[in-house]
This record gives sequence, C-alpha cells and structure tokens, in this order.
Amino acid sequence: MEEKKFDKQSMIGFLLIGAILLFMLWQNQPTEEELAAEKAKQEQVEAAKTSPLAAEPSEKAETAVPQDDSLALERYKSTLGSFAYSATLPSATDDVTEIENEVLALKVSNKGGFITEARLKNFKSYDSVPVYLIKDGNTRFNLSFNTSDNRTLNSENMYFEPTLSKEGENHVLSMKLKVSDSEYLEYRYTLKPDDYMMGFGIKTTGLQNVMNTSQPVNLDWELKGYRHAKSISYENRYTRLTYEYEDGSHDKLGQSGDDDAIETDVNWFNFRQHFFSSILLTDQPFEKVTFTSNNLVEDEEIDTLFTKQYGAKMALKPVNGELNYAMDFYYGPTDYQILNNYDRDIDEAMPLGWGIFGVINKYVIIPFFNFLITYFPAGIAIILLTISMKLLLSPVQYKQYLSQAKMKVLRPEINEINEKYADNAMKKQQETMKVYSKAGASPLSGCLPGLLQIPVFYALFTFFPSAFALRHKSFLWADDLSSYDKIADLPFHIPFYGDHVSLFPILASIAIFIYMTMTTGQSMQQTQQPGMPNMKFLMYLSPIMMLFFFNNYASGLSLYYFISNLITIGIMLVIKNFILDEDRIHAKIATAKAKPKKQNRFSKKFSEMMEQAEKQQKNK
Repeated sequence: MEEKKFDKQSMIGFLLIGAILLFMLWQNQPTEEELAAEKAKQEQVEAAKTSPLAAEPSEKAETAVPQDDSLALERYKSTLGSFAYSATLPSATDDVTEIENEVLALKVSNKGGFITEARLKNFKSYDSVPVYLIKDGNTRFNLSFNTSDNRTLNSENMYFEPTLSKEGENHVLSMKLKVSDSEYLEYRYTLKPDDYMMGFGIKTTGLQNVMNTSQPVNLDWELKGYRHAKSISYENRYTRLTYEYEDGSHDKLGQSGDDDAIETDVNWFNFRQHFFSSILLTDQPFEKVTFTSNNLVEDEEIDTLFTKQYGAKMALKPVNGELNYAMDFYYGPTDYQILNNYDRDIDEAMPLGWGIFGVINKYVIIPFFNFLITYFPAGIAIILLTISMKLLLSPVQYKQYLSQAKMKVLRPEINEINEKYADNAMKKQQETMKVYSKAGASPLSGCLPGLLQIPVFYALFTFFPSAFALRHKSFLWADDLSSYDKIADLPFHIPFYGDHVSLFPILASIAIFIYMTMTTGQSMQQTQQPGMPNMKFLMYLSPIMMLFFFNNYASGLSLYYFISNLITIGIMLVIKNFILDEDRIHAKIATAKAKPKKQNRFSKKFSEMMEQAEKQQKNK
C-alpha cells in the first residue's frame, strides 16, 4: 500500500518538475528580432563562403565600414568596382528628396541622382490636373563612363547620397555618387526663389585614377512629352526639339514623324511641349550632341498620353581627368516674355517665324499685345490688336483698292483688245500695255500693296498659336482661346476636321468668302483664260479649306481672322462709297490718255522688243 502511494507521489513530482521546465523554456525563447538577426548572420556567412573576393578583402573596406557591411561591400565590388562603397550607404534606397519654390516642385531620386518629378505649380492641363513635365518614369538621365578596372558603369543604376542645404534664399541639393567620403561624382542642383531656371552642375572630385577618361564619357537625357491640350494633333504640331549650336545658329528637328541630327558646339536644347519647355543649357558648349525625336501620336482619334519622345546624347570632355560642367535646367512655360528675360537666346525656341516675320512678332506684335492684355480681357485684346493692325495697313489697302477700281474702269477696253487680237497673243499684250501706260494704271500696282501685307499676316499667323497669354483664357463661348471653341460634338470623326464643330472658324470662313466675292469674284470670272484653273471654283474652295484647317486650331487665331475680314469688308465699303468715285477715276483716266505720255527708258525698251518680236513672227 505504501509502495503504491510512493509511486503516485513520484508521478506528481515529475509532472510538476516538467511543467516548471516547460515554463522556463517558454520564458527564455528568442524574440522575432533575435531570430531575424540570427538569420541575417547566417546569410552573411554563406555569402562570404561563395564570394570570389572573400579570401582577399579590401583593407580600406574593412576599416571604412562595419564588419556586417564589409561582406556586402565585397559583393558589390564584383559589379561596381570602386563605386561599391556607394551601395553600402544608408542612402542606397529608392527614396527621393523634394525641393521647391513658389513656381516649381521637384523630386530627385537617390537612384540615379536625377529629377524624377517636375511639377509646375501655377498651371493646369486641359483636364484640370496639374502640369507635370516629368512624372512616372517618362524621363531617363544617365552618365555613362568607363573605369580604370575596365568596367562600364551607368549612373542611373547607382545610388547617390543627398545633402540638402540653403545658400541664402537658394535651395541647394548635392547628390554624390561616392567612392569614399572624399572621392565622388556630384550632381548639384541650385533652386532660386520664384524661378523656373535651376542651376545644375556635374563635377567629379578625386576620380582621376578611378574613371578612364581616355574612353568616351556620355550624358544621355531622354524625355517623353506629356499631352496637355484638348487637341493632341494641334499640340503635337508645335511640339518640337529645338537647339542652339555653333555660335548662335538655331535649328529644330522635324515636326511630324521621326527625325535625328548630330550637331557640334551645342549651347542649349529644348524638349518643347508646345506651351511648356524642358531646357538644358551649358556654359561650356557640348562638343557633340546626337538628337533624336520620335512621334508618338498616330491621329486625333486615339487618346494618346504622350506626344513625342526626345533624346539627346552629349559627349562630355574631362579636363585633367576630372569633369566640371556648369549647366542650368529650365522647367517652365514657353512664354516669350519669360524666356527673353534670361538673355540666353532661349526665346529662339519659340516658333515665331523666321526673318522679318520673327522681327515683327518680337518687336511689334508681342509687346503691343502684352500691353493690351494687361488692361483688357484676352478676347477684347485680340479684337483691339486686329483693329490696330488693320488701321495701320489701311493706306496700303486704299492703294490696293484704288488700283482695282482703275482696272475695273479699264476692263471694257481690255475686253475689246482681247476680242480684236484673240489670235495674236503678242499684239494683244502690246496693246494692253499701251492702254495701261496711257491711263497710268498697272496690274502690279494692286499686287504690290498686297505683298506688303503678307509679313504682318504671316507674323500674326505664327503669333497666336504660340501666345502663352491666351492659354485657358475664355471669350464668349470659347473656354480656351489657345484651343478650339467647340459648340457641338459629332457622333463620328471626319478626316482633317475632327469630331466636333468649332464656331469661330465657321464665322471666319463666311467672312473670307464675302471678302473674296467683293474683291475678286467677278473679275476672275471675266478674265478667265483658256486652259487655266477655274479661279472662281478656287475662290469657293478656299473658305472651305480654311474651315477644315482651323477647326482644331486655336480659337484666338480664328477670332482674329473673323474680325480682320469683317474690318476689311467695312473699310472696302467705306472706300468704295465715301472715298473713291469711279466716275472721277474714269475722268482722270480719260484726261491722262488724251495727254501725250513720254515713255520711260524701260517702257520704251520693252515696246521696242515687243515690236521686233512681232516682226519676226510675221516674217516666219
């Protein structure tokens, strides 16, 4: 009985002891952090066994980094060489550093050290979202170079260490790709207050023996331009890569399709996106740049996110084994007034026309329009600009209409000559010239005043699509004078016209038709020559072509043409009914014909040549 009792007590004791042991084991089990640390330690041991450089660790690496990081350093050396140090720093992440001022907000990534987001604070796209020039991987910025240990490295794949500071009111961001604390490649960004232009520099320190500068050092910048306007085909027409090279020459790549060019001594280039620009400028010209432009827009029907993809590959020239380039980035509006203020000729990136057309825009139209828009709404400013231009050219138009009136009075005589010498073209021409000479009239006197108006006409044609001041400015039914003024949507797409109806182009086409009818319709039909195109048909076709052409254009330009032609029609009616008297003109011509008129040397020589030619024709 006692033996059974002892066995029972022993069993209870063993159970108590076991429970106590289990409790103690549970209390002393490792935490999750301790387990993770042990796992990392085992991975480092395994990595050290498999690393080809594990048997010969760098003395500098051992002293520069802790024991745990030295193993990672050796692993990175197999691919990065001396730049392996940069991959072991706490900054070796995909973090970004944000810098901004009143107009510009930027994000710069540790990986690659370049700008991965550029937002213009004061502007919106056509769909009311902020204007981003760089966002979501639409850009690539890479420095490609060779090292002394025969590696080719790309900065876009390596990690820079950021340091943000202030110099006065300027934000300064230093991005360093380090070999050591005193040896590095540096990108330096300097952002001034309230400025779209940002200082940018590329500099190496202590890398003479690390970089192999006998091999090419290339800087590559690529950018896909975001769509910002309602009509992507219209926006894409003014989205072009432009640049300055060889002491002030300017050029651009193709407007449509794909294009490329190789230029030397490039001072700046602009990845222009119609109303917005991304420009890289350099104090030391790039010796050689390869430009590329690829069109990403198929047609208006496809809802495309991007317009064009740009690329620029620049050859950098080291001095004494080091790089030192002072540059600038411009991220901002393609506004002539802003660009011109920098005094770097970047206003030449705007499509204002070449030669005399650009001069008229820069020194007449743009200053005057900027003055008007300061005091008046944009639509009223366009009307006032149009009235001013028409009044300025009204003397020229008076000369043109006077010539047309003289030709109208002489038309019966000219028709008689045409009938009389229908089979003798040379005699007909000779007699016609005599009539014009005696009457003091000339067909060219009507053409020359018209030619004088062409520079102003073309200058205004290039001004309105480039006028940033019209962007998102409304007038009457047009909500944006820099885009089309849609009044109705179409259930289908018409080639070259679109899927909507714009009203200002319709009004402008009607006004053009009335003007052409008043000036040339009747005379063209009466003077129609055999074998020549039907000019009256072309007169009717012209307004229709304008209607199709301007349906997707800036409504500000259509408004200008509408008002311009209305004013022209009004001036012509005033001249015809209150200034010019056709009876008086007829009397003056009759008096001039009655007086003997001495021919000038040119007219006399021309008459003699005509007479000789006529004699030779008779002899044949």
